[in-house]
Amino acid sequence: MTLLSRLYGVRPALAHRVRVRHNVEIPAADGVRLLATHYYPAGQRRPPLVLLRSPYGRGNPLDQLPKLLAERGYQVLYQSLRGTAGSGGRFDGFVIDSADGDGTLSWLRAQPWFGDELATWGASYLGFVQWELAARDIPEWKVALIQDAPSSFAEHFMYPGGVFATGNALGWVQLVERMFTGGYGVARQMGGMIGAARRLSRATLTLPLQEADRALTGHAVTWFRDWAGHGPGEPYWASTDHRANVARMPPVVHLQGGWHDFFLPEMLADYAALLAAGRQVRLLVGPWGHGRGLYTRQGLTDALAVLDAALLGRQAPTGVRLFVTGAGRWIDLPAWPPAHEATPWFLHPGGGLSRTQHDGQSPPSHYRYDPADPTPTVGGTQVGLSAGPKDNRRVEARADVLTFTTAPLTADVEAIGPVRVRLHTRSDNPHVDYFARLCDVDPRGRSVNVCDGIIRLSEPGDIRAVEVTLWPMAHRFLRGHRIRLQVSSGAHPRFGRNPGTGEPLATGRGLRSSEHEIFHDHHNPSALWLPLTPGAS
Repeated sequence: MTLLSRLYGVRPALAHRVRVRHNVEIPAADGVRLLATHYYPAGQRRPPLVLLRSPYGRGNPLDQLPKLLAERGYQVLYQSLRGTAGSGGRFDGFVIDSADGDGTLSWLRAQPWFGDELATWGASYLGFVQWELAARDIPEWKVALIQDAPSSFAEHFMYPGGVFATGNALGWVQLVERMFTGGYGVARQMGGMIGAARRLSRATLTLPLQEADRALTGHAVTWFRDWAGHGPGEPYWASTDHRANVARMPPVVHLQGGWHDFFLPEMLADYAALLAAGRQVRLLVGPWGHGRGLYTRQGLTDALAVLDAALLGRQAPTGVRLFVTGAGRWIDLPAWPPAHEATPWFLHPGGGLSRTQHDGQSPPSHYRYDPADPTPTVGGTQVGLSAGPKDNRRVEARADVLTFTTAPLTADVEAIGPVRVRLHTRSDNPHVDYFARLCDVDPRGRSVNVCDGIIRLSEPGDIRAVEVTLWPMAHRFLRGHRIRLQVSSGAHPRFGRNPGTGEPLATGRGLRSSEHEIFHDHHNPSALWLPLTPGAS
């Protein structure tokens, strides 16, 4: 019995003895040899197959999912993508070679043990490759289980709000480098983490940015340079955009995400697209950062229930299941987003935040942003262990961060759905960012992030109405707590600093500071819009 089965209470009624075939060779369509590990239950004839395709290696002792599935009666083919863990060819970041999927499917169909029923499963990159797999028609494909992975790579990972995700991009470069140089061994990868945070922090400040990979790893990383050198909307990103494949996804799709995952907004867009394409979609969103929901009791049991239903004819969970942070409870809904009232909370002079609009004249709030000392961030949607809810008081004490806070709440306030901020701003520099973060402040003064968002501007203007889309939320602000909005011009390194010069991102070397005004008078009513549950206070 696997460790996961025991820990999470998902013991099968009959635990099958697991057999393993190592280093199975699979020819890609272009002749490149891909390696895989085949797990299968002893004594079963052509059971359903679960396909996992990964760049992160095979046989990691911490990865118990293939054995767990095999003891439940499924076959598992765990494949290493080209250029990784012994597979031939060259790894190219998030550009997936279509020859891998074409060759794998042709090879599978020729195997006498393949029973013509296929599922796919995986988190992050292992979920992203499932969207690429849908570039072709696969009649055997019955269910896809996708966790923390979007159909399109650029919008919310690489350039959210038009801002290059420097910290996340380099964090992933560092993660992959540790795997490649550590031979995918856990001990050597853990050893590589010593001093990793310090090296990453230094690398994010490299100028020009295209040299940050060399500062971090000691050598050039081609695909990182492609990311930094191609802005949002450029043709390069078409090779990482698989949204058009939605009509070829299998009949059943399980989507799992986390409120602090950088892929969540795109995943929720995928949810809507899959429903529109006639797919049966189960959506689960928990209180997690990226990749942390896979091995949880709620995440694992929900995904297994959908898998068993699709391949074994059992009853499946339907609709949407969300964890409401602040309240500490799961809720079930028919769809996302639920019915809600987009309700404004207005910024006031002196740092106030209120449901009522300021009815007079007031001078704007002011701060100065200096890219040589970029405004930092803590927690949130970052790559690595520092993601999630964190105490923001040290950041909020900086002179380049404004805060607007309600009085202590007289009743609970629950908000579930999309979040946005409208700021009326003026700057002496056309090349600026605006970052907005929503926090929950407890009676002791601890300010914990709930969600945030950013936008980059490059057009001159006087007073501008700026719309910032924040990550979606499901949160309850408890009575006695306060709602706080942070406003600044950076959240480095999660969102790479704006140099302020307008030079090309990859090659620019200059830095220019900027002065900012945030207006909150009767004619310029800056506001936070929260999706209040109908009838909520």
